[in-house]
Amino acid sequence: MPHPDRRKPSPPPKTLRRVPVQERSAERLTRILDACADLLDEVGYEELSTRAVAVRAGVPIGSVYRFFGNKRAMTDALAHRNLDAYGERVAARMAGVEGGDWRGAVDAAFDEYLAMKRTVPGFGLVDFGVPSAPDAMPDANSDVAERVAGLLAAHLDRPLDEKLRRMVLVGVEAVDAVLQLAFRAHPSGDPALIDETRTLLHSYFAGSLD
Repeated sequence: MPHPDRRKPSPPPKTLRRVPVQERSAERLTRILDACADLLDEVGYEELSTRAVAVRAGVPIGSVYRFFGNKRAMTDALAHRNLDAYGERVAARMAGVEGGDWRGAVDAAFDEYLAMKRTVPGFGLVDFGVPSAPDAMPDANSDVAERVAGLLAAHLDRPLDEKLRRMVLVGVEAVDAVLQLAFRAHPSGDPALIDETRTLLHSYFAGSLD
C-alpha cells in the first residue's frame, strides 16, 4: 500500500482572523506576507510593525488587520507559509532521488533547508516559528519533523511509525541547534559546521536505516 507523502498544506494558523476565499483577497494576503518577510530582513522582528507592512504591501492598514490582530500573528502566518513551501520543495528534491536511497532523501531535506535559509526573505529570523514568541507556534520543530518523516516514509516505502517519527524529530532538533551556531558564525553558514551537521545526520540515521 502506498504511503501518504504528507504534502498537504498545514491548516491555516489560528491567528489568521479571516481565511481568504476570493482570488483578490488571497493575492492581498500574499502581498502582506511578502512585505512582512522583506521587512524582517531589513529591520528585524522587534522593529517590524503592521503599519510598515501595509505601506510596503501597498494596502490600507485595515487590510492587514482584517487578517491579523498584530505582528506576531502575521509572522506566525509567514512561518506556516514557509513550512508548506519547505514541504513542497523537499518533495520535489526527493523526486529526483533514487527510491530507497535514504542518504539522498535526508540530504534533500537538509539541502533545501539550507537553500531557504540563504535565499528566502525573512527566513533567517522566522523560518517555521517566531523565536521571540514561542507560544505563537510552539511545536515548529515537531511540525517540520512530521512533514519530513512523511516524505521519507513515502520515499523509502516504509510505514510512518513512531520509531521513524521519533528519529526524524531528533534529527530536526539536532540540525536546528548546530545550524544556529553555523549561521551565527557566518551569514551563509560556516561550511565546516554545515559539513559536520551532515555527517552527524548520516551517522545517526545509519543506525536504523542501513
